[in-house]
Amino acid sequence: MLKLENIEVVYDHVFLAIKGISLEVAEGGAVALLGSNGAGKSTTLKAISGLLAPERGEVTRGEVLFKGRDFKRLSAPERVRLGIVHVLEGRHVFGHLTPLENLIAATSMHRSRAKIDGLVEKVLTYFPRLKQRINAKAGYLSGGEQQMLAIGRALMTEPKLLMLDEPSLGLAPLLVEEIFEIIARVNRETRMSVLLVEQNATAALSIVEHAYLIENGRIVMSGSADTMRSNPDVQEFYLGGAGRVDYRNVKHYRRRKRWLA
Repeated sequence: MLKLENIEVVYDHVFLAIKGISLEVAEGGAVALLGSNGAGKSTTLKAISGLLAPERGEVTRGEVLFKGRDFKRLSAPERVRLGIVHVLEGRHVFGHLTPLENLIAATSMHRSRAKIDGLVEKVLTYFPRLKQRINAKAGYLSGGEQQMLAIGRALMTEPKLLMLDEPSLGLAPLLVEEIFEIIARVNRETRMSVLLVEQNATAALSIVEHAYLIENGRIVMSGSADTMRSNPDVQEFYLGGAGRVDYRNVKHYRRRKRWLA
């Protein structure tokens, strides 16, 4: 479905943020992109969705392929019509509109009212919390409900590839579990491809089949979810370790990472 081939991203013609990343998302597959703050995860998603230009960034090298087609020259709206949707970090909803109005706002490509009504009903099936708050102002929803609304609005475009940037950010553990279960259900029932960017590696690896680990703009490790979970370095640095951290050596962690050796 999606293939990045050795792409580089530069901001302001100076700063090299992404340094030769390659990754793949299979049709109907679920893939996680893991890494710490500033590693290049969000920039990678923006390179796919076409949202680099407003931040004075551009893909300067490599190929970005969707179903075998290089679409780097397409605008962000054209990429949405192609079937690519990006749920940004930070729960961006229209606070002055109701959840129903937020959902309808994403349906400009649909001409049939019956189709729009069907999509709304389908989204509310996935997110029953939104159905209960359907006439409230979105700005008054809880953080978890706003995140559900942002994902639901993306689903109204009937995407082939759903990209999610830090959907767990700032949410309570029970809400994170609920949202990730819904993402897994959507992937399983619709065979929609999912590319998930997350710092919460435990939650991400519970619902994906494959994962990539990015550091300093480079992919430093990849493998199946089970392989990544069992890797001692991933366990130590991204899964909370096993309670055996020697804090005298904390300053040497980066040097000790095997993938940077």
